[in-house]
Amino acid sequence: MSALKKLLRGLLYAVFIIVCATGVAVVAYLLVFRPWQLRWGATDEELERAMPGDDLVTNPDLDTTRGVTVEARPEEIWPWLVQIGYRRAGFYSYDRLDNAGVPSAERILPEVVVLEPPRVMLWNLPGRGFSWAWGLYPLDGRRTRLVTRLHWRYKWRWPVILGYFMIDVGDFIMMRKCMLGIKRRAEAAGPEAGAEE
Repeated sequence: MSALKKLLRGLLYAVFIIVCATGVAVVAYLLVFRPWQLRWGATDEELERAMPGDDLVTNPDLDTTRGVTVEARPEEIWPWLVQIGYRRAGFYSYDRLDNAGVPSAERILPEVVVLEPPRVMLWNLPGRGFSWAWGLYPLDGRRTRLVTRLHWRYKWRWPVILGYFMIDVGDFIMMRKCMLGIKRRAEAAGPEAGAEE
């Protein structure tokens, strides 16, 4: 067998291995990781509970409900939630990726006012197939469930499909960090955080 044939055979074998590994990874993602990350931390009750925005996006491609328990009252978590945003308080996640490298706030910004009631916030982009709801659900006098639900209908066009795959995976990584960042800040701040009027 000539050296060229050996090289071609080796390349074909490498391509075969890469294609098979990619196929296994995609199947594992779709059947195991994706279902888990779409409901990370959420209880069955939270998955079933109606939230604002549920009726705004029909047939979303990305439909997540995630939750975390915070050792704080809703009034203590709310100020951290309403100041969230790009170039505001940040997203309490990976600042280099979602806030242009500016560190997320570690304190309540003075321009934030507490809205009544401190329980639900909804972001909606009409006509774009996107809604993002946040809910605070008290468990007892000291603990609260922080729950977020995202509905997003993709516009399937090539090569944007690859971007949607990255959003699908990246959303979980960023959202998990965001929720844990809110939890850490609200628990560290204690009752004083929500008491500023």
